[in-house]
Amino acid sequence: MSNLEQHVEALIFASEQSIRIEEIIFCLQAALDTDINANEITDTLQKIELKYKDPTLAIELVKIDNGYQFLTKKAYHTVISQLQLQRSKKKLSQAALETLAIIAYKQPVTKIEIEQIRGVSCDYSIQKLLDKELIAITGRAETIGKPILYATSNLFADYMGINSIKEMPSLSELSKSENTIGNQQE
Repeated sequence: MSNLEQHVEALIFASEQSIRIEEIIFCLQAALDTDINANEITDTLQKIELKYKDPTLAIELVKIDNGYQFLTKKAYHTVISQLQLQRSKKKLSQAALETLAIIAYKQPVTKIEIEQIRGVSCDYSIQKLLDKELIAITGRAETIGKPILYATSNLFADYMGINSIKEMPSLSELSKSENTIGNQQE
């Protein structure tokens, strides 16, 4: 078969996990109605592996768990990590943003204090912010019941595009008349 290498590459590329030689043979025989043996596939895999050792390419063929998979070369892991971090930053709901703003400006703050300001339960928003690691538990308040204290995490500044919490506008800056939208009625 003249384009065996391309077919094998396509199977490896399309596979979500490593693909074994037996699976490659089965797929090729079923789709192309041709006989292929394990030696042909092994030779083809060696050619593909050699081809992707080229330093100008960012991916390589790796044998994992008795199968083969294309992976990014280690030199590019930092860039890939950044992409994954960026994509994991999903938008926050209005409730989560409000909760986060309260925590950012009042930290450390208890859940009860947040709920008093918002006027509604914030269990779900706090849990989502904890899951996204935008806030952290910083201890317990020295009041009755010793409620948990919440503050922004190290990831908060990165998420908000600032270098530190000190770069946030002050509450007085936010309430200036030039920062309001629309007509204010008294």
